[in-house]
Amino acid sequence: MFPPPSQVLSTFFSLAGSGVLLKHFLKTLLRVVIGFSLGSLLGILMGILMGWFHLLDVALSPIISIFYPIPALGWVPLLMLWLGIGEVLPIAVIFICSFFPVLYNTYSGVKNVDKNYVRVARTLGASSYKLLIRVVLPLSLPSIFTGLRLEAGMAWRVVVAAEMIAIPTGIGALMMKAENLIMVNVIMVCLMVLAVMSLIFERLVVLCERKTVGRWRRDAFHNP
Repeated sequence: MFPPPSQVLSTFFSLAGSGVLLKHFLKTLLRVVIGFSLGSLLGILMGILMGWFHLLDVALSPIISIFYPIPALGWVPLLMLWLGIGEVLPIAVIFICSFFPVLYNTYSGVKNVDKNYVRVARTLGASSYKLLIRVVLPLSLPSIFTGLRLEAGMAWRVVVAAEMIAIPTGIGALMMKAENLIMVNVIMVCLMVLAVMSLIFERLVVLCERKTVGRWRRDAFHNP
């Protein structure tokens, strides 16, 4: 029940050498990348539109407020009935997990932009499009990246839970098989892989934030 680290490392190299770990890992990685990318992109787009256009804000905010508190895994029973058990199911769960928090953070970032910057830009003759692209979005980026950073790690936690339900491949499925066979060392290897990948995804988002936020701020305020 409590294998030593040496046994866990031995199991890791054994699974990696046989190709079993790589096969399941690639399946999970593909699902995370697709679900997280689609959910984040749509969340950013909807957050910008809701934060910038008052009518969309009024129309969609009540709907978002109703669905946002529902945990992503709470949708699994409905998604199983609507989509069936297959590759689309975990991707849809990750999509939902990423979409609402990223949308909320983007919306908050756009709405909380200092109005003084907006007034100054309008006084200098900036059009609505230029105001959005050159002032509002750069100032909203820290909030947007906060949502992305939080969900980059969460996506890995959610996909494992979705894979444990009925998906035959992936890190979650491998953990369930190991649990049935009481192979604690395999479970620990899977947990180790998940921890490393969550950290890598979060660090990648942080790296993109440092490069993007700095560049956009320079473009917005030093190149009028």
